[in-house]
Amino acid sequence: MHELADKTVVITGASGGVGRATAIEFARCGVRVALLARGAAGLEGAVADVGKAGGKVVAISVDVADPDAVEAAAEQVEAELGPIDVWVNVAFSSLFAPFHEIDAAEFKRATEVTYLGYVYGTMAALKRMRPRGSGTIVQVGSALAYRGIPLQSAYCGAKHAIQGFNESLRCELLHEKSPIHTTMVQLPALNTPQFSWVLSRLPRQAQPVPPIYQPEVAARAIVWAAAHPERREYWVGASTVATLLVNAVAPGMLDRYLGKTGYSSQQTDEPRRPDQPANLWEPADASSDFGTHGKFDDRAVERSRQWWFSKHHRSAGVAVGALAASAVVGGLALLRRASA
Repeated sequence: MHELADKTVVITGASGGVGRATAIEFARCGVRVALLARGAAGLEGAVADVGKAGGKVVAISVDVADPDAVEAAAEQVEAELGPIDVWVNVAFSSLFAPFHEIDAAEFKRATEVTYLGYVYGTMAALKRMRPRGSGTIVQVGSALAYRGIPLQSAYCGAKHAIQGFNESLRCELLHEKSPIHTTMVQLPALNTPQFSWVLSRLPRQAQPVPPIYQPEVAARAIVWAAAHPERREYWVGASTVATLLVNAVAPGMLDRYLGKTGYSSQQTDEPRRPDQPANLWEPADASSDFGTHGKFDDRAVERSRQWWFSKHHRSAGVAVGALAASAVVGGLALLRRASA
């Protein structure tokens, strides 16, 4: 990614999971990386990983739900690493629970971190990019930015909000003929530590909805998007494509399908540990480093054929169209069987 060489990149939520994997991937491109997160142990581990990958790094402990703290972090980044060229919003917090089991304070907190954290990060980035007339903002999203699923109402609501916010901002930048870019990367289910630290009221251990991808799949896509931000959106993983396309043509059938399968598909057969940490209010990785991967290495895949097609969409348009049509047909057939 020679386009990124010698750039300064900020990543929120960088102490674990997708954020950390993305920081490592950026470091391999020869960039300066600023890691923003809350957990001290997670940040320390991320600094070591990024250093091994060859990147110059600074770590800043910050709660992205605090706009003043985000602004101060941006100031520190520019003082220590130079002007911010790329800002990547990843940080989130959430809950696994039916909506009626979530109280107002919990829902508000999840929304402030997961949605407003992106807003505050974008504000801090644009404040510095606009006077210089350059920069890229990458919003890390999910298939759940378009398609809500049960047991994740706070997260799905926030991701939908990010989608609308980013579209509005992109229109404004286009109106101004601004050279600043914003793009969004919609991700599939990933093997990250979130399933070991997100506040859960489920009877069994939470899991990603299969198929499961390793976080490095997401990291490569995010770095690519940062280097090629002209596209408004990237979809990663065949499951993301299938979900979004089926939702576009048969959302009601998908409602019924998820009503039947969405509870069981998000839980393993193991009971949830009663002492599982919860990072909604305090960082779970303050004293223990959870790393990049979650507990599902034996079930997660390291490559996505669909992502290759997405990157090379101009030369592979026919193949992509065939893949999309196949995904819609297969998805509809599955929904019909489930709804019967």
